[in-house]
Amino acid sequence: MNYTEAYKRFDALFNNQLSTEDAAAFLVELYERGENADEIAAAAKVMREHSVKLVLEASLQNEIIDVVGTGGDQSGTFNISTTTSIVLASLGCKVAKHGSGSATSKSGSADVLRSLGLNLDISVEKQIAMLKECGFVFMFAMNHHPCMKHIMPIRRSLSHRTIFNMLGPLANPANAQKQIIGVFDVEYIDRFSQALKQLGTQKSIVLSSKDGLDEVSVCDITEYVLIENETMTQGEINPEHYGIKLTSLENIKGGDSVTNANITRDILRGDEKGSKRDIVLLNGACALMVDGKARDMQEGIEMMKEALDTKKAWDKLSEIIRVSYMV
Repeated sequence: MNYTEAYKRFDALFNNQLSTEDAAAFLVELYERGENADEIAAAAKVMREHSVKLVLEASLQNEIIDVVGTGGDQSGTFNISTTTSIVLASLGCKVAKHGSGSATSKSGSADVLRSLGLNLDISVEKQIAMLKECGFVFMFAMNHHPCMKHIMPIRRSLSHRTIFNMLGPLANPANAQKQIIGVFDVEYIDRFSQALKQLGTQKSIVLSSKDGLDEVSVCDITEYVLIENETMTQGEINPEHYGIKLTSLENIKGGDSVTNANITRDILRGDEKGSKRDIVLLNGACALMVDGKARDMQEGIEMMKEALDTKKAWDKLSEIIRVSYMV
């Protein structure tokens, strides 16, 4: 299906113009043959158009970044991108994080942030104020995509994932044009990259590790595509090139939201020195490069280490929690 055809179908779906049977058949069809880049881009475009948006002034709009995975890797890791995002905010990044509750994991980003103590029930105006004041805001997907209410029962009626399991990173309500997007399968790196290019991203990286994580991994080599000014560049990240030893998946696993919140606290406080910290260093370094704050991975890693070692990131968490109740 080309972009125009896909756009019409998704627009009808979001406007509740398809019967339940036709909508389900459409989603099954996409899943069974594998969604192409045009279909992913069209679906994301329609989802953006139907979302409750954060309208930002141009200077802030150009600054914001999001670090997010599609989920679906079934890895059981702790909330890596959420932890990374807090460290990034402590380094001066403007993080507009889009996420939801648990879907394919025990703890989604919303779950762990609530367990950390954040107030997530704030208006769009207060979200903007929070982003300006402390450089971090979380946009709870269910509050920003009201059209999903009639789509959700259709998704739940199916025994497998749908395209909507992948669209969250592409439907950021603040229209983040700098992103680190992890996908659950290296086969989807090119498709997501092409979709992001069509959607007009400023500078983003789409990545997936060879062990199946939708993050920069500490267990294997991570493959990526960098999209910048419509140019796409392939590459890979090997942790060992940066003095980080490869480890097993068991060493970066988490649990429920309370367990994962404690892991995040341990990392930010400086108590965790092992593989969980290492994976945050790598993902943060990647984001700092995309954000133009680090020249390369090594410099980014050093910046992340400094934020953790000086308790700057720990202090930022306290500030984020406080501001979430004050704006």
